[in-house]
Amino acid sequence: MSAVLVEDGPDKGAIWHFGEPVKEQRALEAGTGWADLSHTEIVAVSGVDRLKWLHDLTTQYLSELPVGQWIDAMILDPRGHVEYQFNLVDDGETTWLVLDPGYSATLIEYLTKMKFMLRVDVRDASQEYSVLRAPGAADSIGGPYALVPRAELEEMKALFNTTATQVGTWALDAIRVAAGRPRIGFDTDAKSIPNELGVLNGAVHMNKGCYRGQETVAKVFNLGNPPRRLV
Repeated sequence: MSAVLVEDGPDKGAIWHFGEPVKEQRALEAGTGWADLSHTEIVAVSGVDRLKWLHDLTTQYLSELPVGQWIDAMILDPRGHVEYQFNLVDDGETTWLVLDPGYSATLIEYLTKMKFMLRVDVRDASQEYSVLRAPGAADSIGGPYALVPRAELEEMKALFNTTATQVGTWALDAIRVAAGRPRIGFDTDAKSIPNELGVLNGAVHMNKGCYRGQETVAKVFNLGNPPRRLV
């Protein structure tokens, strides 16, 4: 069956499924599925201070991030509410942040304001690169992922098709929900804090220095009972 596209919402235009979403989900679980995530947005952060800078701004421990390792992170508001959620990878020269559609413009605006005198540069790379969910066993952040120059995208998709089955976002969401991974804007609201979402010691590193919103995270953690829980 030909691809059925998402008709509305932030994923509009992405492939929803190919007619057999349960079969597609099983392909992902078996490590033989791949997906086109070209609708996502990508922010590139370069400069020698980039990892320490992002370490200070986000919930994640990034100052010693190994090259090629994908990891997830969040940026909170001063009261600890989740503002941004993204996956990222560093290639030794640039850190690539992958976000849901609709978030990159305001994130770039915020990051630009926070540059001060640091040696960092921020740009929208969504038209230069794309992300694919690559074949292979699922990792803790929904991957494995492949960051691909758009000029090489069709070649990479053809390569994946030689050994794996393309799936849609329906199957990806099923795997995500089963793993308990929240998606900002779908499973959260403007008042959501990390403690409610099951991301402590995941997207939120509990043994790093200060970051915006950390006081709320630490206080609620020490009390032991967040006001709500994602189930």
